[in-house]
Amino acid sequence: MSKASQVVIVGGGIMGGDIASVFAAKNWQVHVMSPSQKTRDALGPRLTAGLQKIHADAACAKNVITYARLEDIAWDAIDLVIEAVTEDLPLKQKLFAQLETLARPDTPITTNTSNFLIGAVGQGLKSAARVAGLHFFMPAHLVPLVEVVSAETTDPAVADKLEQIMKDVGKAPIRVNKDVPGFVGNRLQLALMREAMWMIHDGVTTAEGIDTAVRYGFGFRFVACGPFRQKEMSGWDTHYAVSNALYPLLHNETAPPPFFKEMVERGHVGMKAKHGFWPWTDESIAQEKARIEKALQAGFAILESDKQ
Repeated sequence: MSKASQVVIVGGGIMGGDIASVFAAKNWQVHVMSPSQKTRDALGPRLTAGLQKIHADAACAKNVITYARLEDIAWDAIDLVIEAVTEDLPLKQKLFAQLETLARPDTPITTNTSNFLIGAVGQGLKSAARVAGLHFFMPAHLVPLVEVVSAETTDPAVADKLEQIMKDVGKAPIRVNKDVPGFVGNRLQLALMREAMWMIHDGVTTAEGIDTAVRYGFGFRFVACGPFRQKEMSGWDTHYAVSNALYPLLHNETAPPPFFKEMVERGHVGMKAKHGFWPWTDESIAQEKARIEKALQAGFAILESDKQ
């Protein structure tokens, strides 16, 4: 894309700030709107850190401008809108009604929602054909995947355009051609987590055992190839035989196991509460986040090498 390309990101928090880094690094002009002065003030340091982690020139931060109001943006020059506000459907619907009146008729208006159907976000809009999902995964500047989600009303040409834009800014987009809850990535993650949670409930293994099995087992392979490519190597005949044997034995409950409900009710919800499956301190949280960040950067470098 040319340097004249411009994007509006509505919401400058964790997701919005990291998405801004992605576009700024590719010399887009980035306009971030947040009514919160605190959020706007925090964006600069977040951009600097994000650009450094993706090995982009720190000077790219100059490509980002912040606003307190949408009306202050020069909308005639905007080529793309990405909404990344709180997961509140009425708020998003109100915002999209406003964006429809501000953005050029040919400008795609997208949502980063992971909870709501795209059709619900764009419900009632006159220009619902240009509404789509651009679902980034946290941390958005490091995780390459972006889901380009079409509602029933989305113009296929809009989805084509968004897929190309995502490729141009260095992402690995996939098309989600049916507006289903959870899209693709989250449905896959939830399927794995259901089996994992119920195996813990059944006493098969522990949380530590699950994490080790994924990281050092089949998950280790995933940075090199996805599950379908891996089975192309190992053989679908074997997988078919194992599927027939194991599918009837896998958990298909429609609710989480009781211990998980009890854990959440006790407030043991992870690092933010200093207790989840593991106890946490400020020091151990900082150490773990630093370790994960380092591993993600190494994985990012491996996947970047595939493009060369």
